[in-house]
Amino acid sequence: MSSYVGVHLSDPALQNHFTQVELRSLKSKFINLKKESPESGRVTVANLPSFLVKLKGVNEVLTEEEITAIMGESNPDNSNEIDFEALLREYLNLQARAIAKLGGTKHASSFVKSSTTTTQHTISESEKASYVTHINTCLAEDKFLKDYLPLDPSSNALFDLAKDGVLLCKLINVAVPGTIDERAINTKKVMNPWERNENHTLCLNSAKAIGCTVVNIGTQDLVEGRPHLVLGLISQLIKIQLLADLNLKKTPQLLELVDDSQDVEELINLPPEKMLLKWMNFHLQKSGYKKQVTNFSSDLKDGEAYAHLLNTLAPEYCSPATLDTKDLTKRASMVIEHAEKLDCKRYLTPKDIVEGSTNLNLAFVAQIFQHRNGLSVDNKLISFAEMMTDDDQVSREERAFRLWINSLGISTYVNNLFEDVRNGWVLLEVLDKLFPGTVNWKQANKPPIKMPFRKVENCNQVVKIGKDLKFSMVNVAGNDIVQGNKKLILAFLWQLMRSNILQLLKNLRFHSQGKEITDADILNWANSKVKQSRRASRMESFRDKSLSNGIFFLELLSSVEPRVVNWSLVTKGENDEDRKLNATYIISVARKLGCSIFLLPEDIMEVNQKMILTLTASIMYWSLQQGVEGSEPSESEASAEDFASQLVPSDGEGSIVVEGVSNVAIDDAASDSSQAEKESNGVEEETQTS
Repeated sequence: MSSYVGVHLSDPALQNHFTQVELRSLKSKFINLKKESPESGRVTVANLPSFLVKLKGVNEVLTEEEITAIMGESNPDNSNEIDFEALLREYLNLQARAIAKLGGTKHASSFVKSSTTTTQHTISESEKASYVTHINTCLAEDKFLKDYLPLDPSSNALFDLAKDGVLLCKLINVAVPGTIDERAINTKKVMNPWERNENHTLCLNSAKAIGCTVVNIGTQDLVEGRPHLVLGLISQLIKIQLLADLNLKKTPQLLELVDDSQDVEELINLPPEKMLLKWMNFHLQKSGYKKQVTNFSSDLKDGEAYAHLLNTLAPEYCSPATLDTKDLTKRASMVIEHAEKLDCKRYLTPKDIVEGSTNLNLAFVAQIFQHRNGLSVDNKLISFAEMMTDDDQVSREERAFRLWINSLGISTYVNNLFEDVRNGWVLLEVLDKLFPGTVNWKQANKPPIKMPFRKVENCNQVVKIGKDLKFSMVNVAGNDIVQGNKKLILAFLWQLMRSNILQLLKNLRFHSQGKEITDADILNWANSKVKQSRRASRMESFRDKSLSNGIFFLELLSSVEPRVVNWSLVTKGENDEDRKLNATYIISVARKLGCSIFLLPEDIMEVNQKMILTLTASIMYWSLQQGVEGSEPSESEASAEDFASQLVPSDGEGSIVVEGVSNVAIDDAASDSSQAEKESNGVEEETQTS
């Protein structure tokens, strides 16, 4: 449960231009601006240009002088005082001018990765109708939602139903079964604001834990059912569901797409969308189709690729007449009819194919793959694929770090941790996000990078920054990262996140008075909280085997927020089944409270020392933050909210898995000036893809 209350404006039209996360970030910055103003706490027109030039959507397009001139058009007296809402209006005006200077907007697909924009929000009615159909099908038998389904695709019923959070939580479990313990979802017919907020907090933290990008989405945005944000989140969940089998672990037969071991390594590192395109082109080549499909839009508009693909995969359902027809809409209609004979859901209309809808075409191709991938079942290939994948422990660590990095809101989306960090750019972005100003972007090389030594240059800077931050970097060189040394990469990320979370805990001055936080402090805090609640449980250490039944953590959660645990659902944890029920419930309750964590039930059941520490610390961090709720945030506290990071253990062991404590990260330029520098002429851009 979170005690978060949104920032509310007197002008509803102005409010609709911003998400709650954006408003909180801007309000925090505005408060700091007032404190630093030489005008005795007043913000005037003269103060704004140097402030506004650092904000996203403006900093890369307009100069401070241009901003001054634009503001002078409507504010000739620069001594006039500006309030928060006036600041927002000026910001919107500048964003519009920046867009005009660039020659108009470019609409990004929300299905892949998107961050919200404060100037214009549009939704696709066709996509909305498709997603509603998907929801009606997948959740038709849900005990709670069946009273509300089916939804009318032509209405806004989807956004109304999403307001209490139940639908979104259920969709997360459809995408990745078992992510949320549904016992933790509030499912009353009529909910109060706290219960709705709990559901949305659980939803957002769980969405991050399965790889969704939820930058700039707050619980209040979902409570209000804001269409572009709700639809963007739903589209990501559907994508995760449909692409779940596009990897060698789930579908080892994909090895048939490549010929040698080098190609296998490249295949392993492909994102699911690229894997799907490779699969499609593999069958198209066998069918004699001469063109290469490189996207899910323009290359599919004429329907020819679909016709050839279906003729190859399901010749019993197809006809040469599909290719003979010259009417593209009619051909698209025939393609859809053929796919439906394979039990593929109708994700798109003929118009969507002809117009090249990226999101819906991707969903359609994924459906075809799920129902008939046309790959052979070769036991040798399957055995080889199993040998190529990492062991469970390494996979669990890779997953945790990857999800953590993606939750920070950096511009690069990480699909494969060990591959994607090898050029050093992602690590530089993370460093700049967590420690603004540490990266010299003029010496950085932006991907795609052709020459290997350019990657080494990036990684050498990463190592140098690590040493400056007093990390243990003995015998570590930039080339170790370029070569993909998994142990060293994990060790570096562990130290990076450990340093950040300990600093955040230290920044909560009312608790630590600026002193360093240690493992013992976290342990003692947890035991003290449980004891204060008159419970008998105690944790002797973070490897205490008695923790496996989960009772201590449920008592800890209950001690920081008594309403959050339903004790009638708790078992004694005397066998594996009961222990797993408790562990699953703990994770969902912690996320419902406001902790962004990535651990799995097995980590609690096996008493994974690192995971136990990070779970405890995430609860501690949330609890201590409540002490500053309702007060105007100081600069350090605003930083703790804007760049809330993850918790990691403080011991020196080599095995690293990470947990988060943040609420939704803010893609609002951790260091606006460094972001501008990063995109400046000093950044070398290679023209050839690596």
